[in-house]
Amino acid sequence: MPAGERMSDDLTDAARSPAARAVPSGRLVRLGHFGRLAGGVAGGMLAEGARRLANGDRPRMRDMLLTPGNVGRIADRLSHLRGAAMKLGQMISMDAGDMLPPELAEILARLRQNAHRMPPQQLQQVLALQWGKDWRNRFARFNAAPIAAASIGQVHRATTHDGRELAIKVQYPGVRESIDADVDNVATLLRVSGLLPPELDIAPLLRSAKEQLREEADYIREGEQMTLFHRLLSDAPGYVVPILDTEFTTQSVLAMSFIDGSPIESLVDAPQVTRDAAMCALISLVLQELFEFGVMQTDPNFANYRYQPETGRLVLLDFGASRPVARATSEGYRELLGAAIDGNRDRVREAALATGFIGAGAIANHRRKIDRMIDIVIGELNRPEVFDFGDRGFIEVLRDQGMDVAADQAAWHIPPADLLFVQRKISGTALLAARLKGRVDVRTLLDRYVNPTA
Repeated sequence: MPAGERMSDDLTDAARSPAARAVPSGRLVRLGHFGRLAGGVAGGMLAEGARRLANGDRPRMRDMLLTPGNVGRIADRLSHLRGAAMKLGQMISMDAGDMLPPELAEILARLRQNAHRMPPQQLQQVLALQWGKDWRNRFARFNAAPIAAASIGQVHRATTHDGRELAIKVQYPGVRESIDADVDNVATLLRVSGLLPPELDIAPLLRSAKEQLREEADYIREGEQMTLFHRLLSDAPGYVVPILDTEFTTQSVLAMSFIDGSPIESLVDAPQVTRDAAMCALISLVLQELFEFGVMQTDPNFANYRYQPETGRLVLLDFGASRPVARATSEGYRELLGAAIDGNRDRVREAALATGFIGAGAIANHRRKIDRMIDIVIGELNRPEVFDFGDRGFIEVLRDQGMDVAADQAAWHIPPADLLFVQRKISGTALLAARLKGRVDVRTLLDRYVNPTA
């Protein structure tokens, strides 16, 4: 069958998918979606408030806002918008992990799961703009149904006439142009919801989020970062990094060698030794990025990792969030971890303040609670046996102590952006380890970088 006929069949199959949903690409159109979201949420709040008043209750703003209906409205609208709106929600969910209020955690969990894709007509328009109208003739096979769909783009499998098997990531239209407005709109949504204190200055964090999202939307840059990691890990047999295909790569389309693998979450039912080995490899990679490479892929989304059961190797994907690690950040972590391994509470507190993990106001007003949290971390890090990520009991204690501190406005503090991006990778890796119930000798891995004479 000719390539054009196979393409037509693929497009027909993709059109039947209920998950296909056009991405709003114009700024005014996207602003309208945020307006409709605000209107829908406001209507839901009025209905909930009236219901509670009729029952003789005095409704609180938070209770009226975070109803199941409103949670669904927010998650669905941000999923439809994709781009920076959806990506920012995913970033917050990976950063905060177990520390989020349950209602907000539900919204963000839905954003990680929802993945609408472009309908075939919109995909055709995007690729014709990037490759020309005759782009179909450049492939022996192009599967129009994506094998993956995320916040900024969707991935298709293709075969060239000379037999190259490719994975091709196509950026949603309008993503790059709408980053600033989307981030500002999401921030406003969080403000008016009461989920962010109005006194907290998040402007530096918003600037950093916009900068990183612009970098992630530049597929030429991502291809360069992917090539860098391929070189850095060329002698590491436990990892596989795709090879950039420059023929089909543009600023909005990223082409790379197709590498098969299973979702990393599929290991949840694997033998304990398999789960442990996979998490040991991922944690080792994080430490290499932080202390050796000087560059880190800071997006720990589970979809960025795949596993090859036949070889035990980890497939690493999506390098758009790769960024340099400042020497001061690396050394700050080295001092913080070294102090914790030494069991020196005062030194840990001083290192946390110096690196920007916590602010002076929190220490001045809540030193006992912070010291309690430090003692928990020291105890967990210095366990004589391997660290069991499936044992999350200590997280509840840390959450309770942290919420008490956060209730004090004088303790509010946003760490430096560079630190947040690194901590995002560390926290997300720990969440994956918890999901897989991995058991890893973290102390031995750390000693290589923090206490090399051990």
